[in-house]
Parts: sequence; C-alpha cells; structure tokens
Amino acid sequence: MNLTTLFLANWPAIARSLATHIMLVVVSVGLGTITAIPLGIVLTRHRRFAPAVLAVAGMIQTIPGLVMLGFALVLLGIGTVPALAVLTIYSILPILQNTYTGISEVSPAYTDAAKGIGMTAMQVLFKVELPLARETIISGIRISTVYIVSWATLAGMIGAGGMGDWIWTGLATYNTGYILIGAIPSALLAFAFSAALGGLQRLLTPRGLRRQP
Repeated sequence: MNLTTLFLANWPAIARSLATHIMLVVVSVGLGTITAIPLGIVLTRHRRFAPAVLAVAGMIQTIPGLVMLGFALVLLGIGTVPALAVLTIYSILPILQNTYTGISEVSPAYTDAAKGIGMTAMQVLFKVELPLARETIISGIRISTVYIVSWATLAGMIGAGGMGDWIWTGLATYNTGYILIGAIPSALLAFAFSAALGGLQRLLTPRGLRRQP
C-alpha cells in the first residue's frame, strides 16, 4: 500500500489525531504565554533575579523530553494532563527570554519621556514598553510554538494522542508509512503555525518599527 492510499484509508483517524495535536500545542503554548510574559515583566523590574531565573529555565529546557514525560507520568498519571504539563514547561523559556529582552531593550529615553508627561508605571508598561517589545515577544511565542509542535509528538507515548501515535506505532511495527503519516502533518503544522505567527507579528508591528531583512 503506497503512502497516498494509506493516508486516504486512515483519513478520519488522522484528522482526529491532528486535531488533538493542535489542541496540545495551542493549550500548552497559551499556558506558557500567560505564565512567561508576566514573569518576564517582573524580571525587568527586579533585574538582579533575572540571571538566576533564566538560568533555571534554561536548565529545565535541556532535560530530555522523555525524562520529563517520565516524571510527569509518575506524578500525574497517563493521558493529556501530564503531556500538557510538560509541554507548558518547555514552552516557557523562549517566551520568557524574549519578553525580558524585548522590554529591557526599550530605550530609557522613551520611558523617561513617558514619565515626564505624567504617565503612571502601568501606563508606561502598556503604552510604551509592551508595544515597543511586541515584535520580540511574538517572535518568542513563534519559536516556542514551532518547538512544541515537534515535542508534542512525544505525547503519544503517555496516551495523550496526537500525531505521535502514528510515529510510535510505525516505529513499533517497522512501518515507514505510519511514521510518515505522523511526521509529514507535524512538519506542515509547524510551518503553518510559524507562517501564521510571522504574519501576525508583522501585522501588529508598526511600519516604522519593522526590522528590515
């Protein structure tokens, strides 16, 4: 059976796996975003803690995904919850790093001018710093999303579903077709997420602030 026939024969199951994969990515990156951006903002206000926090986040990032899934499996059991917990942890570092860097690189001239016209600290943050750092922050979300699309294939090992189910089934049965059924949509999904977030990044960035190629 060739690959096209295999895709067509299994299309309903592939569509369900793809929907599960997208859910894992969107939920974990969403949770990572609402965790990392506020933490990044806090670190820009308490910069002496930033090196230690970023180092810890980076150290966690270096732990192999299989090891993290093993810990989650022991602590949280099998299924979607442990997979989301691990993927959320992995999604945090790029967003945290870019949030901290983006806000830190805002010129003091802008923040001083904003304070000079009577803006409060919150107004400076939301009307000056975050808009200027927006491109960098979205870039971090984009990087994180592409990573998570790849790492989410490991979720099949602990019963969370997704395209990883096909890959692991193919590896277990020495069936290249099943491996490709899992790998090709995952690669296309990563490209689609990257293109969509890249377009959003450009759309939300004022023309004068866009980085030239």
